[in-house]
Amino acid sequence: METTKIKAFGTQAAENDLELLTIERREVQPKDIEIDIYYCGVCHSDLHTARNDWGGSVYPVVPGHEIVGKVLNVGSDVTKFKVGDLVAVGCMVDSCRTCHSCEQDLEQFCEKGFTGTYNGKDKYLEDTRTFGGYAESVVVDEHFVLRLPENLDMAAAAPLLCAGITTWSPLKHWNVNENSKVAVVGLGGLGHMAIKLAKGLGAEVTLFSRTPGKTEDAKALGTDHIVISTDEEQMKSAFNKFDLIIDTVPYEHDINPYMNTLTVNGTLVLVGFIGEFENNAVSTRPMIYKRRSVAGSLIGGIKETQEMLDFCGEKNIVSDIEIINIQDINEAYERMLKSDVKYRFVIDMKSLKN
Repeated sequence: METTKIKAFGTQAAENDLELLTIERREVQPKDIEIDIYYCGVCHSDLHTARNDWGGSVYPVVPGHEIVGKVLNVGSDVTKFKVGDLVAVGCMVDSCRTCHSCEQDLEQFCEKGFTGTYNGKDKYLEDTRTFGGYAESVVVDEHFVLRLPENLDMAAAAPLLCAGITTWSPLKHWNVNENSKVAVVGLGGLGHMAIKLAKGLGAEVTLFSRTPGKTEDAKALGTDHIVISTDEEQMKSAFNKFDLIIDTVPYEHDINPYMNTLTVNGTLVLVGFIGEFENNAVSTRPMIYKRRSVAGSLIGGIKETQEMLDFCGEKNIVSDIEIINIQDINEAYERMLKSDVKYRFVIDMKSLKN
């Protein structure tokens, strides 16, 4: 298959900084869309993959799965898009399309494993991994390309493709509406989107925070209440209150204190932590006596992601961002590890073309 060489930013090894690379994209196939990348959000998953924190990274790695831009070129069989359309690409660029999950528009749970936007096994270029959005352009099958509402700020919309859908999917799955009481654990890239989307759906929203320092920020995002989780009296006041808790904390932590704040049939959903609860086992007592649940959720399918984008267009919901140049990505990674961003870095990809 013919390829085209383009500029990208990536790394050749786990211990290396990201740097300018030349990568190859496939030529546009009949069902493909070629996208000129305008902005790309920066996700913790980018950093973890670049540094092989989860294992399995195959180098070189070019991260980036919060992609927005314009259609540059379309294949001969494309029906959904035309040149010049505003589009977006999230965490997936392919799946088997035929398994039970894919047939239910749940491509993120593809039984054969979806193809990640980066570090996935490329179905077109033999012995090659997919390269992400820290690049000039990307070629994606039209099924995995999303339409971006024209009224949304393009840069601020980029994190919707991961942080947005990761929190939207559990809100919709557990039927959050104007009668719901939702709590969010963690105020970062995911947490601030969970607050905005839950408020957009009409829910009463509470933030669990370990310290009072985030109170004003949480209120500015629309939070109705803040509960300091280290304050025993405040935690008692939240007893039996929440229909749904979205836990966005990306590292091992004790979820037991939150369990008694769930209503009967309430659910705590983990969307941030990927790993084992080695030191803090989950007590079954609060689950058995109140039929409470602990669950997990992973991004969302393509249909659901488009519904989320359309909802954000209607409500004018976007992320709070800091725009950076691609040349500043290594510094941004270090700041991200310190939670020194409100609340998502987004790369202006014009900086790559300079």
